Amino acid sequence: MPEALHTTHIKSLPLIHKGKVRDIYDIDDKHMLIITTDRISAFDVVMPNAIPGKGAVLNEVTRFWMQKLAHIIPNHLSDMPLEQAIPDATERAEVADHAMIVKKLKALPVEAIVRGYLIGSGWKDYQKTGAVCGIKLPDGLKIADRLPEVIYTPSTKASVGAHDENIDFTQSEALLGPDIAARIRDASLKLYSEAADFARERGIIIADTKFEFGLDENGTLTLIDEVLTPDSSRFWPADEYQPGTSPVSFDKQFVRDYLESLDWDKTAPGPELPAEIVHKTAEKYEQARALLTA
Repeated sequence: MPEALHTTHIKSLPLIHKGKVRDIYDIDDKHMLIITTDRISAFDVVMPNAIPGKGAVLNEVTRFWMQKLAHIIPNHLSDMPLEQAIPDATERAEVADHAMIVKKLKALPVEAIVRGYLIGSGWKDYQKTGAVCGIKLPDGLKIADRLPEVIYTPSTKASVGAHDENIDFTQSEALLGPDIAARIRDASLKLYSEAADFARERGIIIADTKFEFGLDENGTLTLIDEVLTPDSSRFWPADEYQPGTSPVSFDKQFVRDYLESLDWDKTAPGPELPAEIVHKTAEKYEQARALLTA
């Protein structure tokens, strides 16, 4: 197992943001460098230990989907070589598999969540209200049921340490304007539907996912951040799928399930993850990468 990249140490570029998983460095007025580390977060809390190889998997899977789905919407990938951004070979070697050079865009303040199955916070919402984020669903659905149709449930994008908040479509229109809100919804549903069909053929059910978008200098809506990864999505093995039970997953739900078994109040600092959980989680990420991109 490779050594985990928990923190980056690039001295040649200014660090402009450290997120839950990504460290972002400034390159020039039009480009920035995103390093996807091996940090893992759950319940919006970053865990103290990292998952070896996870960042490289997320990076490769995001690049795969952005290129595959570019006919639906443009993305923020740049063709600048990494050698140009990080001339120092030692610095470059530490992050090479984790690095992505992207165009600078105006990020939009909404996470575009798409749900194809009833799980997670959607299941909890449905049990209480018969709806998910205000969208009424038929009575009698079970946990992990496939929804009658794919639904779009946006949320606000929270800062580190805060929790994202579900909003309805009208609230997203107020934040973004009706035109951008509708374009984000329509693009998200198309991206999810095409990806879910492809993944299903490869043995993975994408139960739900989130997308993020930005605008370029011409106002063009552009796909940014990570795309259809085990961090931004719930991936289930198609051959083990059984409605009415919480499926085993390829994603960080494995870590979430472990944390749910603890007496932990879901606030920072997060508990140290046992070696067995780290190893099994690393295996899950690698399995997902292999199935999707092979």
